[in-house]
Amino acid sequence: MESSRTVVQGLTARLVVSRVYSLPLRMRLRYEPADPYVVRATFFSRSDEPVEWVLGRDLLADGLEGCAGHGDVRIWSAVGRGDQAMYIALGSRAGAALLEVPVRDVESFLESTEALVPRGTEAGRIDWDTELAYLLSQS
Repeated sequence: MESSRTVVQGLTARLVVSRVYSLPLRMRLRYEPADPYVVRATFFSRSDEPVEWVLGRDLLADGLEGCAGHGDVRIWSAVGRGDQAMYIALGSRAGAALLEVPVRDVESFLESTEALVPRGTEAGRIDWDTELAYLLSQS
C-alpha cells in the first residue's frame, strides 16, 4: 500500500537584505507523495500574506551539493566555506529575494521525503491517465 503521508517541516530562514543585515523569516517546506517531484516552500512574514513557491525536489537536493537552478530559482550551499547554510535566490516580476536556510533542516526534510518516495521512483507515483485527461481537458 502506498503511503499518502505528507512531510512538513518548519524552519527559520533569514531574508538577506545586505551583506551585514538580514531578517528572520518563518518558512515551511511541504512534500506530498501524490505530487512527487515538487516541494512547496511557504514563507511567512509579519506584515504580508504567506507566499508560496513551488520548487523541484531534485533542485533542492542538488543545491545541497553545489549550485543548482537558473532563472527564477537558484540554490547553492555554503557548507564548504565553513558556513552551515544554503542559499535560495528567488526572482519574479514582483521582485527578488535571497534566503539563507539552515542546511541541516533541509537535509532532514529531504531524508524524510526520500523515505516515502526514493529519488528516481517518482514517475511510478503519478496516475498518467488522470494527468493526460486533465491536459486534454485544458486544450
